[in-house]
Amino acid sequence: MIRVLIVDDHPVVRDGLAGMLGGQDDFEVVGEASDGVEALARIAAAEVDVVLMDLRMPRLDGVDTIQRISADHPGVNVLVLTTFDADADIVRAVEAGATGYLLKDTPRDELFRAVRACARGEATLAPTVAATLMQRVGQPDEVSLSEREIEVLRHVSRGSTNRDIAAELFISEATVKTHLLRAFEKLGVDDRTAAVMKALERGALSLGE
Repeated sequence: MIRVLIVDDHPVVRDGLAGMLGGQDDFEVVGEASDGVEALARIAAAEVDVVLMDLRMPRLDGVDTIQRISADHPGVNVLVLTTFDADADIVRAVEAGATGYLLKDTPRDELFRAVRACARGEATLAPTVAATLMQRVGQPDEVSLSEREIEVLRHVSRGSTNRDIAAELFISEATVKTHLLRAFEKLGVDDRTAAVMKALERGALSLGE
């Protein structure tokens, strides 16, 4: 039996899902929750294989709940079932640890297949969700470094000091430092070496330039 916990802040949705899933011989609905706080309590109190998780809920939303489940209950798989298909929602849920992501207009047979796949740890994504993720994966990380910031990092990669860079580019050392600090912020790093490495990883900088 696949033990399912239904998490949604709408009672009518929970009732409908419980009725559908309960009609399948291999599903057992072991509980319901109206938000993330209740969901975590239910998971702690009962054995759960799959959590059907909405995203927008009071107190503790879906993404934060998924993160907690992934950290504290790694054997529990989460299948997001929501009306929201914005890029940010999808990426945040998947990065938090969701195994699958479906929309609430998914036909019931597809939902059943997704729950079974999720129980096995297999990813199941709605077509629009899969397309969004593939598009993001297929595109390089955009760093949006300015030409001057790239130029400064290029000199850093060659071992130049701030003074050397200032002389080479005919700018002050203070300006060099400003460009570096802005590059650090954009790249999410806090030192020169890490900035060069991250710029290389993201294709903003090439060795030998």
